[in-house]
Amino acid sequence: MLVPLKWLKDYVDINIDVRTLGDMLTMSGSKVEAIEEMGKEIDKVVAGKIVKIERHPDADKLLVTQVDIGGELIQIVTGADNIKEGDIVPIAVNGASLPGGVKIKKGKLRGLESNGMMCSAQELAMSLDDLTPEQLDGIYILSEDTPLGKDIKEILGLDDSVIEFEITNNRPDCLSVLGMARETAATLGVNLRYPEYSVKENSEDVSSYISIDVQNSELCPRYASRVVKNVKIEQSPSWLQDKLIKAGVRPINNIVDITNYVMLELGQPMHAFDLDKLAGRSIIVRNAKNSEKLLTLDEVERELNDSMLVIADKERAIAIAGVMGSNNSEIDSNTKTFVFECANFAPINVRLTSKKLGLRTEASSRFEKGVDAELISFALDRACYLVQEIGAGEIVGGKIDIYPNKKQVRRISLRPQRVRSFIGADISNEQIEKYLNSLEFEVDHDDSFIVTVPTFRDDIEGEVDIIEEIARLYGYENIPSALMNTTFTQGGMNYRQSLINQSKNNLTAQGLFEVYTYSFVSPGIFNRINLKAENPLRNCIRLINPLGEEQSIMRTTIIPNLLEVISRNYNRKVNEGSFFELSKVYMSDKLPLEDLAEEREVLTIGMYGSIDFFDLKGIIENLLESMNIDKYRILSSNHDSLHPGRTAELIVNNKRIGWLGEVHPDVLDNYDIPVRAYVAELNFDELVAQSSPIVKYKQLPKYPSVERDIAVVVAEEITAGQIEEIIRNKGGKIVEDVRFFDVYRGSQVQEGYKSMAYKITYRSDEKTLAEEDISKVHTKILNSLASQVGGYLRQ
Repeated sequence: MLVPLKWLKDYVDINIDVRTLGDMLTMSGSKVEAIEEMGKEIDKVVAGKIVKIERHPDADKLLVTQVDIGGELIQIVTGADNIKEGDIVPIAVNGASLPGGVKIKKGKLRGLESNGMMCSAQELAMSLDDLTPEQLDGIYILSEDTPLGKDIKEILGLDDSVIEFEITNNRPDCLSVLGMARETAATLGVNLRYPEYSVKENSEDVSSYISIDVQNSELCPRYASRVVKNVKIEQSPSWLQDKLIKAGVRPINNIVDITNYVMLELGQPMHAFDLDKLAGRSIIVRNAKNSEKLLTLDEVERELNDSMLVIADKERAIAIAGVMGSNNSEIDSNTKTFVFECANFAPINVRLTSKKLGLRTEASSRFEKGVDAELISFALDRACYLVQEIGAGEIVGGKIDIYPNKKQVRRISLRPQRVRSFIGADISNEQIEKYLNSLEFEVDHDDSFIVTVPTFRDDIEGEVDIIEEIARLYGYENIPSALMNTTFTQGGMNYRQSLINQSKNNLTAQGLFEVYTYSFVSPGIFNRINLKAENPLRNCIRLINPLGEEQSIMRTTIIPNLLEVISRNYNRKVNEGSFFELSKVYMSDKLPLEDLAEEREVLTIGMYGSIDFFDLKGIIENLLESMNIDKYRILSSNHDSLHPGRTAELIVNNKRIGWLGEVHPDVLDNYDIPVRAYVAELNFDELVAQSSPIVKYKQLPKYPSVERDIAVVVAEEITAGQIEEIIRNKGGKIVEDVRFFDVYRGSQVQEGYKSMAYKITYRSDEKTLAEEDISKVHTKILNSLASQVGGYLRQ
């Protein structure tokens, strides 16, 4: 919100510079975003009257002028063509400064002395938006009654500063100059002056001019109006226009400007209706009809529905309540009698209406945050006071004020000792009361304070809110630093947190990039990754109010997200990539959801490029080793999204942890990935459960090892993992290592079979193994292979 400093000074005495004021207000909770010091670069520019104009003897396009700058006559040579004798214009005298670092010095133009420069609006860095074409063309002409020699900054209002505040949504009372004046007065510890609002009415009765009917008091808790007759529509006086322009509002005419002025000054939006344009001279506050149309002031026809509130006459809607009026009842040059509307509307309804119509205004931005209903009478009288001050009309006696359910004030108990304890500073009861009174809180004394909250502070709900108000006025910077009066414990990560960081570091060290993707996904992902209809992953949690169909469910798998990442990178000419995401999926046994969902931590890896299945397998094995997990198996398996025969499952201590393998070609086509890709999805919660924080060490072996190679012929469906498991189980303690190193299919092996070669390392911790020790175990292994998988040694 933009607040001109001069306007602020109408209500509070400020005896410090604007920068210091900005710092103090920021520290007391009113954040200052920016300060524009108008006219800061302008110096020695005054009003001067052109008393004589002659042609330059040696230049056709130059004029030689004599200018009175208030008791002193100076000569200025100029090329301006829009001036005449008697005009009063801005004169930059010798030694003057202008915006942009321009310095003015006396000199000679074609042989004649020139002691200054006449200035245009652009040269004075004036706002050009509200100037007429005549004012923009050439030298800026001042009004005839401008005092000669007076500083141009005072004349044009450039000796002012505009403070831009960031107003939070919980403080709609600060969306006004008076609201910020209240904050300023409380911050500086000075008194606040309210604006004048006494009204001189005629002897007539407003009820004889207009009737009001509020049909929905829930959406319109209060509606009030006053009538003004014998209206003179003209431009507003310069002081009023100047304040509006500096606050960012364009002047229109005196009546409309008054409604905008009161909105900016008090925070209460208002509207004026031409009474003669109201059918039946009636105002009806009702819900709109479905498909009812209204041409708003911005000349856009808008279609309404019955959830929206409108202001109507006997025949049609004339305004969208709290948002914008229509052009069928606006004030124009022919207006003779008008009605001031001042109302209070339900914030949520205004917000929804504004959003549905795509129409956001200064009024709607205030109403949707909450405007104090008690402000209405004051705002009406203030507007009428301004009408009579500028001589714009005659105020009809009385007002219509429909207010069936008066707003109740809140009274909150406040314990002074609690204030001191909470803030940690010794603030006296008198000081507490002074702070609260400065913000217009009333305090009654008892064993504790009973604080009456002003109606414009809906954000104050309890004792701690009041303590916060005291703390910010006391000054956060004045609160002494102190150690907490408690027992301190050493901070640190627990085992799970440490393991997560360790795992991420391990995967990153192996060349993978960590990614984060959205938890909200499309229901279509299940078809894209070929999940069968009965797959439990399809039992997903739907969002009640999704952003759209593409983000309407909570994900149960991260594989589609990683495939999207792979597709995006490949199709942007990245030839290879390895990614991982350690995030949550959301599972539920019962839908619709009756209890909290299971938030399962899942590790998903996605890879493509010059890699194969065994690269992915090696990454996972390396990760398991770093987590101290050694009792695991990787066995051939099937998965809907993965390639048959190129898929495995990870088993840790007989628990299925997840899958890894090559992505099914059909799935790759669905994601526009024309190269082979590999994914793994592991239940990280289970990996944490199976991991051990205890690292076991053993001494280096004392006795030599013995290696034996075997080539076992087995049927095609037998996996390497099955054979390795048999070797380890039957080999007992003396089998130190088993490594699969070759597979053969060819003429020496019958069709439907394959030869699988393993290197078995034998070692004992107790002695040097003899040949009979090894042969006994080796024979046992061969017999088990024969009996369990039908394997025999290749000859």
